[in-house]
Amino acid sequence: MSSFFSTSSTSSSSSGSAGSTLAEFGWDDAFDRAFAAHRSAGLVPARIVRVDRGQCDVATESGPVRAGSSAVASPDPVHSPCTGDWAALRTGSDPQLVALLPRRSAIVRSGADRSSRGQALAANIDTAVVAVSLADPLNPGRIERLLALAWDSGARPVLALTKQDLADPSGADAVQAEVAALAPGVDTVVTSAATGVGLDVLTAVAYGTTVLLGPSGAGKSTLANALLGDEVLATGAVRAQDGKGRHTTVHRELLLLPGGGVLIDTPGLRGIGLQDAADGLEQVFAEIEQLAQECAFRDCGHGAEPDCAVQRAIHTGQLSERRLDSYRKLLRESSWAASRSDARMRAGRTDQQKSITRHLRATYRFRERRQ
Repeated sequence: MSSFFSTSSTSSSSSGSAGSTLAEFGWDDAFDRAFAAHRSAGLVPARIVRVDRGQCDVATESGPVRAGSSAVASPDPVHSPCTGDWAALRTGSDPQLVALLPRRSAIVRSGADRSSRGQALAANIDTAVVAVSLADPLNPGRIERLLALAWDSGARPVLALTKQDLADPSGADAVQAEVAALAPGVDTVVTSAATGVGLDVLTAVAYGTTVLLGPSGAGKSTLANALLGDEVLATGAVRAQDGKGRHTTVHRELLLLPGGGVLIDTPGLRGIGLQDAADGLEQVFAEIEQLAQECAFRDCGHGAEPDCAVQRAIHTGQLSERRLDSYRKLLRESSWAASRSDARMRAGRTDQQKSITRHLRATYRFRERRQ
């Protein structure tokens, strides 16, 4: 059973007790206006706390409810209910979610099966905290991927450098400088859940609905517990043989923070495929986008073209070759996913048109036999 429903083991601030109001979960006037038609139909607003197969744990004004979700299920995982969604709930002896409100933002990655379908990880988020462990070797490409995912969601990214107490002090400044260079325009906070370093700063820069993103072993659940002020989420040690973390978080779950706002913890992301994240990549690689404006050719590929400002920056040391290679790789991946998605939608429209045509032909044949 979700910790959201376990008031005996968690404080009321993090368990979503019956005394919690919808405003504490992020409900505001804009959502209220969007819900007007549902309210007139006798439905009540609810925020999805956790998703299971065919069922959801939701928060309502009168307390937590377990509700069926088959009516809002979709064959496309992006449009299926996910943690953070606001929904219209039909109450009674058999509570059911009957509609989802339009999302303001969503973390969407490519499906784990590498298909053209994406997967929504969390919805209606305001702050996306990307957790990076200072106790592990830095992986610039992974950080750039996660930041692109965060920027493209519509939320505000924040980098949390975790496990400061386990980091090598002699190289801490260099690592922090390198991370800052990977994240232009992003607040970076050095934290330690063990000592409490940086937790007040992280709490100050994260607002509204906050989602934690990062690979297994980055310390997300430990950091979440520190922010929640209680051991709400299970944590596990990193494996010594390969430095990888165990998936101690297996569900995405929404919890109330004691100082206001809500937190969504997510399972570790080992596969971080980008799903049409061009806007996010523009933010992550803002310096390349800016340099490209100075290239002689508008469609410059930043290779052997004459008077290329990007290549000039590489030659002068202003930009690294690795950074450009990463930008190209992620842009190709994002474009490929976008084209696959477009092709799938076109195929879907074609199948629908064929079905309509077959139905019309059958109708005509039926009429001809009747004449």
